[in-house]
Amino acid sequence: MITPFVEAQRRDGCISYGLSSYGYDARVAPEFKIFTNVNSAVVDPKNFDENSFVDRTTDVCVIPPNSFALARTVEYFRVPRDVLVICLGKSTYARCGIIVNVTPLEPGWEGHVTLEFSNTTPLPAKIYANEGACQFLFLKGNEPCETSYADRAGKYMGQQGVTLPRL
Repeated sequence: MITPFVEAQRRDGCISYGLSSYGYDARVAPEFKIFTNVNSAVVDPKNFDENSFVDRTTDVCVIPPNSFALARTVEYFRVPRDVLVICLGKSTYARCGIIVNVTPLEPGWEGHVTLEFSNTTPLPAKIYANEGACQFLFLKGNEPCETSYADRAGKYMGQQGVTLPRL
């Protein structure tokens, strides 16, 4: 269901990741799309302008004050037909004003998870690649769903890398 799967990892100076008591703490990959207003683009989910961000491959991403960045998990998820996955932010980032948002992973979905980081502070904020970024919780249904994300041929099925909005 998760590749690569890691047992709990807690190293001094690092944000923990891997298997937790009732979930899985995923890592953020070193690929980031950082939003910028340099090109005066308008963020429109129906007509997304790639001039809205700059791409960075880095071990430490600095998100400008009151700004936003997209990233992805290191791990690739394959969600069974009888499981719904919900993602929550890690307290280490939340206590620094960094909010992680991920929509639910539906039954039958698979891919790298695109992570949305909001820096709610008036200061620059750091995100560390290859360390824990968020926790996934797995809710098992009594039976498989009637129609899975794969059955519907969902637009984000099998996504690789940081995936932008699609219609």
